[in-house]
Amino acid sequence: MASAGLREELLCSICLSTYTDPVMLRCGHNFCRVCIRCALDTQDESGVYSCPECREEFQERPALMRNLALRNIMENFLITPPTQTEAGIFCTYCVDSPVPAAKSCLMCEASLCEKHLRVHSKSAEHVLSEPSANLENRKCSVHKEPLKYYSTKDAICVSCSLAGEYRGLRVEMLDEASEKKEKLRNVLQNLIIKRKEIEERVQSLEEHRRKAQEKAAGEAGRVTALCTDIRRQLDDLEKKVLSEISRQEKEESLPLSPLMKKLEIKKDELSRKMRHIEELCNMTVPLTVLQEPDSGDLCDPEEGGGDEGTGGHDGGDEDTGGPDGGNEDTGGHNKPLRDDLGIAVISETLHTLYGIISDIRKGMYVEGPADILLDANTAGDNIYISDDLKTATSTQHKQNHPKTAERFQYYQVMSSRRFFSGQHHWDVEIRRSVLWRVGMCYPSIDRRGRQSDIGCNNKSWCLSRYNNQYLVIHDSKEIQLADKISSNRFRICLDYEAGRLSFYALCDPIRHLHTFTANFSEALHATLWLWEGSIKISGEAKTGRNHNRN
Repeated sequence: MASAGLREELLCSICLSTYTDPVMLRCGHNFCRVCIRCALDTQDESGVYSCPECREEFQERPALMRNLALRNIMENFLITPPTQTEAGIFCTYCVDSPVPAAKSCLMCEASLCEKHLRVHSKSAEHVLSEPSANLENRKCSVHKEPLKYYSTKDAICVSCSLAGEYRGLRVEMLDEASEKKEKLRNVLQNLIIKRKEIEERVQSLEEHRRKAQEKAAGEAGRVTALCTDIRRQLDDLEKKVLSEISRQEKEESLPLSPLMKKLEIKKDELSRKMRHIEELCNMTVPLTVLQEPDSGDLCDPEEGGGDEGTGGHDGGDEDTGGPDGGNEDTGGHNKPLRDDLGIAVISETLHTLYGIISDIRKGMYVEGPADILLDANTAGDNIYISDDLKTATSTQHKQNHPKTAERFQYYQVMSSRRFFSGQHHWDVEIRRSVLWRVGMCYPSIDRRGRQSDIGCNNKSWCLSRYNNQYLVIHDSKEIQLADKISSNRFRICLDYEAGRLSFYALCDPIRHLHTFTANFSEALHATLWLWEGSIKISGEAKTGRNHNRN
């Protein structure tokens, strides 16, 4: 706890109150920032600046240096102010035993307990103040009168206020200033508490940010290491597979060169014999033909072994190269390439991996579906909403819903959940309907008239079926989908920041139908429109990986 001496050390010599935002001059004396500024302002006219306490002069207006140590002491001092007893100020007249002082009289320069205060003079000259050990500091050093006023220059007494030096200056009662300062102290105390609360909050947020940064750094490190390892393994696999393919190609190609050369020679020999036979056939003199060697010599020597009259055509498998259709001509190389490394399996796996990576880049490879519930307060009179808020059914009988501004007039309903950021997807299942629309809209869409139907305005986008035609519609502009669609289940995918709204048919494999692109300016709601049957929003869709893309 602060002692009486410490309390006195914490008093500003100008306002005689505890320091408020203490600052220090070069001479080492401390003052309230406001007090010393006012004192220096009055010295601006003369151009000579001096310390109000030691009168040390400065050539230029001195800089005010904030005394942080004294400021911290003041904050702790103001939070736990000492009682009169703890301050050690006792009644001057109670000589037998110390009794805590209730007030101090500046005229008598004495402190009084409650008992002596009752018999003390009530004269105006006897100015009472809070108990103080150094009463001489509360009296004018010139006139020895209590300091009752405060001017822009200093604390003054009544005589000083009448002196010429202080004429024309604004003066205030010290009591009023004390009351004002007491209020300011309370405000300061509250501000100190609030500042500490803010500091604690800032510290908590800093800790939260630090943990988030550490978590992000750890995740980034793991992803980087994983991707680096995947790239390394893919590079090694690429080199190994390409090397094996090249080796197999050489293994199959090298034996074929001599065989091809042999076959080229055989082909030339056969061509020569064919020309000679053609010449013999064209001769008109039979004797010349008879004089030629035996016709068996003109046959392909590879085909020999038959009867002379048949030209050797009775040969069996030995002449034709066996059941493989002539191994001599092909060298036994009609067999398919070996697949020692499972290249076909590797190729299929790489294609699957490529599909997954493409889905991630397009925002399609998400963890799970969005949870969508229908807002019954927006359902038109001919729309019945199931108890689980997942299914909308078209009815011929009006439901007599309460008339509200948010309710659609016709066969339409939108979700209670809105989407204003992120990537989301959900599925819809169409039941017993050939006339329906599914999509998204802004909450500012009209609720009355045909212009409120999704797709019929610039605030909505939809996939539509009309009889056996499928269309995508925005702002009444229709795009007909040429492909035939056999599925009754569809997926809607939203990437808000990228401005993409995509539709997929949930057949096998999943088929991409259309993607709208837009700069979304409002939150979006899932929206259903149906003339007959029902539409169910599924919350159990599985993540798609094999989306076909346009």
